[in-house]
Amino acid sequence: TYLDEIAQAGYTHTELGPSGFMPQDPEQLRDELAARDLTLCGGTIFAGLHRGAPALDEAVEACGRESRLLTALGARHLVLLPEQYTDMHTGAATQSGEIDREQWKNLTTGYDQLGKHLLEEYGVDLVFHPHADTHVDTQERVERFLSDTDPRYVNLCLDTGHISYCDGDNIAIVGRFPERIRYVHLKQVDPAVRDRVRAEKLSLAEAVPLGVMVEPPYGEPAMPPLLDALARLDTDLFTVVEQDLYPVE
Repeated sequence: TYLDEIAQAGYTHTELGPSGFMPQDPEQLRDELAARDLTLCGGTIFAGLHRGAPALDEAVEACGRESRLLTALGARHLVLLPEQYTDMHTGAATQSGEIDREQWKNLTTGYDQLGKHLLEEYGVDLVFHPHADTHVDTQERVERFLSDTDPRYVNLCLDTGHISYCDGDNIAIVGRFPERIRYVHLKQVDPAVRDRVRAEKLSLAEAVPLGVMVEPPYGEPAMPPLLDALARLDTDLFTVVEQDLYPVE
């Protein structure tokens, strides 16, 4: 249904979605995409690399499976999302919202090691996706993360909705780190719902059913100036339109 509907809507590319959502057999997936004139552009994996070596080992294994499927279909972008500190479905806290200096070092050096492995082993580019309710969510944390990681192996998937959800300035990030913007998720937030989320200290899982994520052009950031800023980059970018709806039925 998903593949049928995005093709009907006029899209030309798709990501893999959550692990296991798409067919995992490369030939079957290639046939399904080709039947709808669709091309694969990337995949996504969550990783809690602040937890150290065991988490890095888990990520290497999960990313390896995803990378083999990506490269079989001619894609080369793997979007890595940090582990949430709230439950994706209930919003309950699962760990502290803050990490210490050692955990931050685990996070940044872990991504450098993972990115180097993916590039050298599979020819896949790691693009890091800041995310609400994670340890890399605000603009300040995103910029610190970019400053502390190696641009040879780690770059940015700019998710415009998650940056705006955390009161960040997407265009400022593009202006300050133009060479690190390698992939984009385009989405918007309703500023009125975001203000309620802040006032009531709600989790992302509580915010999404309230409609915090909206389809363009009904939220922030404004798309035309953002797209203009991206167009000025000397980069061939995939821009993926998406809308966070979990845990909506």
